Amino acid sequence: MAIDAVDRLIIEQAEELSERLKRHRVEMFPPTAQKGLREFQLGEAAKFLGVTSGYLRNLSLEGKGPQPQVTPSGRRSYTAAQIEEMRRFLEQNARTGTRYVPHRRAGEHLQIIAVVNFKGGSGKTTTAAHLSQHLALTGHRVLAVDLDPQASLSAIHGVQPEFDVGENETLFGAIRYDDERRPLQEIIRKTNFPNLDLVPGNLELMEFEHDTPRVLAQGRSEEYGRIFFARLDDALVSVADQYDVVVIDCPPQLGFLTMSAICGATAVLITVHPQMLDVMSMCQFLQMMGEVLSTLKEAGGNMNLDWLRYLITRYDPQDGPQTQMVAFMRSLFKNLVLTNPMVRSVAISDAAMTNQTLYEVDRSSFTRSTYDRAMEAMEAVNGEIVDLIHAAWGRG
Repeated sequence: MAIDAVDRLIIEQAEELSERLKRHRVEMFPPTAQKGLREFQLGEAAKFLGVTSGYLRNLSLEGKGPQPQVTPSGRRSYTAAQIEEMRRFLEQNARTGTRYVPHRRAGEHLQIIAVVNFKGGSGKTTTAAHLSQHLALTGHRVLAVDLDPQASLSAIHGVQPEFDVGENETLFGAIRYDDERRPLQEIIRKTNFPNLDLVPGNLELMEFEHDTPRVLAQGRSEEYGRIFFARLDDALVSVADQYDVVVIDCPPQLGFLTMSAICGATAVLITVHPQMLDVMSMCQFLQMMGEVLSTLKEAGGNMNLDWLRYLITRYDPQDGPQTQMVAFMRSLFKNLVLTNPMVRSVAISDAAMTNQTLYEVDRSSFTRSTYDRAMEAMEAVNGEIVDLIHAAWGRG
């Protein structure tokens, strides 16, 4: 094949694939369709609310708060909206000093968590999606920002990047350098989870990677206000009062988007798969990130973090080399490695095939032990991160 024909071949294949994907989407998800969300069993709802199953059942029997759906066998379940309604009911009727709504209070700053890794396949997007949804289900007001041009986080939340996200409808629209810049508030979308909003992504985000060096080379950064790494921070400040936590899914490279996210973050979560090649890649990422951030700090970047942690992902405890690598990381980074790893699970990978998370997929789709083991690990990881968030706010 002639070299000059390769570009035409690639374009033709891309167009054909795009057309087929579009037809598939219309068949599976009509234009008016919206992603739904399953109901949560009483025990799940009680855990999200921070009460016991018995207490929640008694409220139901007494007719207090939103009434759950009850099967002929007596099994109770709540929608996500009912869980949030019950949270407000509990807050209104709580004893003095007891809190059920975990919103930020006076003096508590917005938590901005950048989920990063230099290498794809580390579970970065899976982690960001589950963390965002867990925070929302436990009553936090969450903004998920898809900063990855591949936009997998958007797809998980029912927003197809190629078909549902138009021009100037990603974060790029709020941080671009020209007159087309628009308020972030206009870009934010609701999701199928109460308390969880989304800034979607698509390939348009690459425009920021292309425009930034040109603007810097022309010495025009002052003309457009603050330097590039503060633009994301400025955009988030404009909506900060609406949220408690922002979760940013960064692209798997250390470009201007990732640097902007880290500079604007109050916390950094680094996902790592415990295999030699992945750890070696992470080593290079850390070296590059350290050098780049030192330069940005000298230029006025804000590098003050509440916390930085490493999360072991896709961990198989039966794999000897992986177990050794985890022990090596813990000896090296000590308490900077989260105590709870995210285990490798068929439930997570199978759910991802249909753009779902563990919080969305029906438990009956798997054997009970498979689903419960995955959910237990996921909840342990997310619970540990919630504790870090609350500690940064000064809560005991």
